[in-house]
Amino acid sequence: MGIPPFIKQALIYFVKVAEDKYEVLDGQQRITSFGRFVTGKFAILGPSGVPQYFSGLAEDLRERILNAQLTIYVCEGEESEIKAWFKTINIAGVPLNEQELSNAIHSGPFVTKAKEEFRNSQNANVQKWSAYIAGDVIRQDFLRTALKWVSRGDIDGYMSRHRYDDSMNELKVYFNSVIDWVSIVFEDTDKTMRGLEWGELYEKYHRQAYDAKAVSQKVRELLSDEAVSDRRGIYEYVLGGCQDTRLLNIRLFDERTKKRVYLRQTDEARGKGISNCPLCAMAAGADKARIWKQGEMDADHVSAWSRGGATDEANCQMLYKTHNRVKGNR
Repeated sequence: MGIPPFIKQALIYFVKVAEDKYEVLDGQQRITSFGRFVTGKFAILGPSGVPQYFSGLAEDLRERILNAQLTIYVCEGEESEIKAWFKTINIAGVPLNEQELSNAIHSGPFVTKAKEEFRNSQNANVQKWSAYIAGDVIRQDFLRTALKWVSRGDIDGYMSRHRYDDSMNELKVYFNSVIDWVSIVFEDTDKTMRGLEWGELYEKYHRQAYDAKAVSQKVRELLSDEAVSDRRGIYEYVLGGCQDTRLLNIRLFDERTKKRVYLRQTDEARGKGISNCPLCAMAAGADKARIWKQGEMDADHVSAWSRGGATDEANCQMLYKTHNRVKGNR
């Protein structure tokens, strides 16, 4: 049995953060595996297929493993030089992502502290955070979200300004403020909440007062409403006082429904000698008896969707386009 491949073939990349001080850029899992193996945390299969722990290996093999030379690259230099490294580090098909690269560029005490908080899968808060944040805590997605929120999107600028800070308290406090606000306003969680721009919504709405019970009821109603096409827009819609229905992308009447309603309205209008647009028929003027073509009309909710009107044929009417746009939710 020779030196295990995960040791012999390991490539590890460090970033130099100070004299005689380094941080792992790529290879954390390989370092961890090596340490766990030599301390007896797991076994590897020997040539005969029998699991073997480090302590059970021949003494000369243990010495060879402990004295094996690893291939380690140390990255240091200006931002442009570190970015050039980014193009070359693509180990096992898993390239560095944007946050991992930013960590390398702005390495220092701030990044070290931030990673301890937001890259720690053992952090007891990760489960709570996962209800609102999409991505992988290990691949720095939670850290990137926290930085995006506190920096209003200027992640690299913020990291550059705080690079040598010994504390990341501002980052942590702001992040927790956003999470706590969301969890108080929205009592229930749903998969549609993950990955929303909660930082932006916090800035826009956190000064307003909300009735959590009423918010919860409204959200449940909207999540179960088949007319709502964009369920991820529900939360801002509710925060904004249920005014902007564009956030929900309300399902429109289908073409067959519009055709049937147009024909029925037109037949009835001709029989009465009035316009096939109900609003034109009620008004005075040249259009009072005008028959519009279907292409000149829009389908409209008789009772507005925002007021409980259904998106079905019984609640559909065809209006001349100009009138429909003026009518809105009235």
